[in-house]
Formats: sequence, C-alpha cells, structure tokens
Amino acid sequence: MSSGKVIASVLAGAAAGIVLGILFAPDKGTETRRKIAEKGSDVAGSVKNKYNEFTDTISEKYDAAKQKLSNLVSEGKDTGKDIVNQAKQKADAMKDDIRNPKPINS
Repeated sequence: MSSGKVIASVLAGAAAGIVLGILFAPDKGTETRRKIAEKGSDVAGSVKNKYNEFTDTISEKYDAAKQKLSNLVSEGKDTGKDIVNQAKQKADAMKDDIRNPKPINS
C-alpha cells in the first residue's frame, strides 16, 4: 500500500472517530455543530499540510532524479568525447605510420 493511501486512510479514520465522538457526546446541538466545524477545520488543515508535505517530497525527489540524470548524461557525453578523441589520435598515428613507414631492419 502506498504511503499516500496510508496517510489518507489514517486521516479518514481520525476524522470519522472525531465526528462520531462529538455526535455521541452529551452537548447541545449548537455546541455539537460548533465542535464538528472546528474539528472539520482542523482535519482540513491537517490534510492540507500532509498534502503539501507529500508534494514537496515528490518535488524534491523529482529534482534529485532530474539532476542525477543530467549528471549521467553529461558524464556519458564526456566519455563519448574522450573515446572519439582517442580514436582520432590512433587514426592520426596510423596515418603517420602509413605516410612515413619505418624501415625494416633485417
């Protein structure tokens, strides 16, 4: 089960428990409605905070992954350039050997 589902389930259970506790409490109707409104506001704030934390975490992980991928691409490009340069150097050396053959000692 994903952490988002767990958080949502816990918050829903807490909200249901709060509402049921208030409904069965021996208070006047106006007092009960006020308590429900307060608790609803508290739960809404809590849900909003958890959502913001969740989106911040996801955003941070996305940015980190994006940076890591960018670094890997950059390293790959550098490695590719190094390989191309080495190949050019070897090709140039071979050209020089062909143009200026070394005498064979017998």
